[in-house]
Amino acid sequence: MLLARNDLDPNIPDINSRIAPLSWAASQGRKGVVRLLLERCDISPNIADTELGRTPLSLAAENGREGVVRILVERNDINPNIADAKSRKTPLVLAAQKGHEEVVRVLLKRHDIDPNTAHTKCGRTPLSFATEIGHKRIVMMLLEHRDTNPNIADTKCGQTPLWLACKKGYRGIVRLLLDRCDTNLNIADTKLRRTPSRWLLRMGERGL
Repeated sequence: MLLARNDLDPNIPDINSRIAPLSWAASQGRKGVVRLLLERCDISPNIADTELGRTPLSLAAENGREGVVRILVERNDINPNIADAKSRKTPLVLAAQKGHEEVVRVLLKRHDIDPNTAHTKCGRTPLSFATEIGHKRIVMMLLEHRDTNPNIADTKCGQTPLWLACKKGYRGIVRLLLDRCDTNLNIADTKLRRTPSRWLLRMGERGL
């Protein structure tokens, strides 16, 4: 078997796809292949592809490969907070944005996961992305994590998760955010200079 050969480098990326075997297997949900590759002592579990800078965990999270994500996060040498070089999104951001609930759940169980690591370009956190798209169950999971800060505003428009939920009329998500005693209703965005309180009043006028 190829993987049994000592002269084989398992970290060399494919010429066309520019991703290593572990990354390919992770993106496709090939759990058996992932396990075999991780048995190699010379495998680099955090290796990123040379085109977009995506790690095996990022690819698995983005594509909703829950089984592979479980296998990867069981390893202590896996860093769950590495952002892709191009998209600048962490595995948790990718999973939250795509609506992969079980992947989010698995990632949040890692003791070293940072639920507040934001997209470095726009400053949006996993909670912001999930709120904007309306993924209520993911918002709930994130808010249940003790380290999640519900008041982080993005760096582009200064919009907090509550601001986004109010503006879009996501009543269920608004309630989840307001159930957190540390949610701030008075943080205004930097573009319209409106606070969530202002949006809440408008929601009330519409019977929301």
